[in-house]
Amino acid sequence: MILVTGGAGFIGANFVLDWLAQSDEGLINLDKLTYAGNRENLAALAGDPRHIFVHGDIGDRQLTSRLLSQHQPRAIINFAAESHVDRSIHGPEDFIQTNIVGTFHLLEAVRGYWSSLRDDARQGFRFLHVSTDEVYGSLAREEAAFSETHRYEPNSPYSASKAASDHLVRAYHHTYGLPVLTTNCSNNYGPYHFPEKLIPLMIVNALAGKPLPVYGDGQQIRDWLYVRDHCSAIRRVLDAGRPGETYNVGGWNEKPNLEIVHTVCALLDELRPRADGKPYREQISYVTDRPGHDRRYAIDARKIERELGWKPAETFATGIRKTVQWYLENQDWVRNVQSGVYRAWVEKNYGARQP
Repeated sequence: MILVTGGAGFIGANFVLDWLAQSDEGLINLDKLTYAGNRENLAALAGDPRHIFVHGDIGDRQLTSRLLSQHQPRAIINFAAESHVDRSIHGPEDFIQTNIVGTFHLLEAVRGYWSSLRDDARQGFRFLHVSTDEVYGSLAREEAAFSETHRYEPNSPYSASKAASDHLVRAYHHTYGLPVLTTNCSNNYGPYHFPEKLIPLMIVNALAGKPLPVYGDGQQIRDWLYVRDHCSAIRRVLDAGRPGETYNVGGWNEKPNLEIVHTVCALLDELRPRADGKPYREQISYVTDRPGHDRRYAIDARKIERELGWKPAETFATGIRKTVQWYLENQDWVRNVQSGVYRAWVEKNYGARQP
């Protein structure tokens, strides 16, 4: 048995689905079900006794302690986090509470549980903390990609809160001996991605005939990682990673945002052409850049390949085609997540950013 936190969100749900597709080992799925946590992501697991869903907060130490005592998991995968830069700019407090305070309470509960285990169980136990490349800050175009030893230089309330959580996890290893693992991933994309992030937002807006908002000049560069590749990396780190170590997980796909938007438009032109025959590119609208927008992220993923033998299976071309096809085939899911709250958020974030 393992415990997964944040397992109803984008990456967490993909991990849970992949885990149970490949293993008979059950899991407890603890999720607060904020705007991005969606039980519909897990609909395929309805009635599956291997999946125990618990609606709760990692900041509720009494709850997490009870779950640990009751189910005796051999490992914890911590996905639970507030994770959207724009939301952190508009409302940083939620990010501090979940990503820093929540991680602290979770670590305290885990430390108490781990300390009570027998020697063999203590030796085999792992706490895997899922983080982001944004903790490293921004790179100039000519700079080398982020390695695991790159200095932390977070530039948004989101990345600062994740950096703090990374430091807490590291401290619990060095102070208490807790066997932790940390992964820092690049930009994920794929099925079940909440449609406020770049790729799903472009797909959803394009199909609805709405503008495709591109920040600034659209030349912000990111490394793109297909979510199921990320999930396979996490499984590999859990199986063979060395306690106390950090592993960067990337897709080796550095691309500017505008190229991503053009690629999505071209795929939609092919797979779901506009009724008027015009290209989706005509819907692109350049809007005012967001404050403190990091110019480039790039992941050096050689350590995980060298030490653990992992590398991504998908190229960007194969992964983005699968992603666009998934959204075209799952329009009911898209409609169900587009609540009034979501629509109000998109208007708040993009409506005031004039071309």
